Amino acid sequence: MSVSSRNIADIRKDYQMAELDEATAGDDPFAFFGKWFAEAEAAEAAEVNAMTLATVDLHNKPHARIVLLKGLDEKGFVFFTNYSSAKGLEIESNPFVALVFFWQELERQVRVEGRIERVSEEESDHYFSTRPEGSKLGAWSSPQSQSIPDRSILENNYRLYTGQFGNNIPRPPHWGGYRVIPSYMEFWQGRSNRMHDRIVFSQGATEDWAKTRLAP
Repeated sequence: MSVSSRNIADIRKDYQMAELDEATAGDDPFAFFGKWFAEAEAAEAAEVNAMTLATVDLHNKPHARIVLLKGLDEKGFVFFTNYSSAKGLEIESNPFVALVFFWQELERQVRVEGRIERVSEEESDHYFSTRPEGSKLGAWSSPQSQSIPDRSILENNYRLYTGQFGNNIPRPPHWGGYRVIPSYMEFWQGRSNRMHDRIVFSQGATEDWAKTRLAP
């Protein structure tokens, strides 16, 4: 079956924008990630904070979706979601996840692997307070990942909670943040002829980061 007038196997791009070496990456993967993120912002990368989140369920089946990075500190990468969603349940059953960032405009990719945990109630409350009113109501209105007969369920819930809360919308108890605490961070820079640069930071038994180069 043809999905395009163009042969998918013939789609390719030769990456030539930049290079990456061990000295440039430095010794602190969080600092280097911050540098790359700032450069992606400056390049006006589309959805610069979008990241693929991969989880594993009780049957060892992987699942992936895009979520938005909403915080980064010396501990890890923070995003917010419905704790009762499919990904929330998968996280409860297996607290090891992976993230992927891809900034096409700079021909760069970052892979993150590590353990995930909930952020504090205070952190969740603070971020929820900064959300637009409509997003706050949406967090109450959507039984995320559950099967619903039609969209009217969402719209009716939205009207219900609008009337219930008015302008004083509290954070739902089922909604909050997660922090991915990395033990592996890989920085990928596209290079010509598929001779890409891959610099990896990994942690073993200690909290020290070991840096190495991987073949592409």
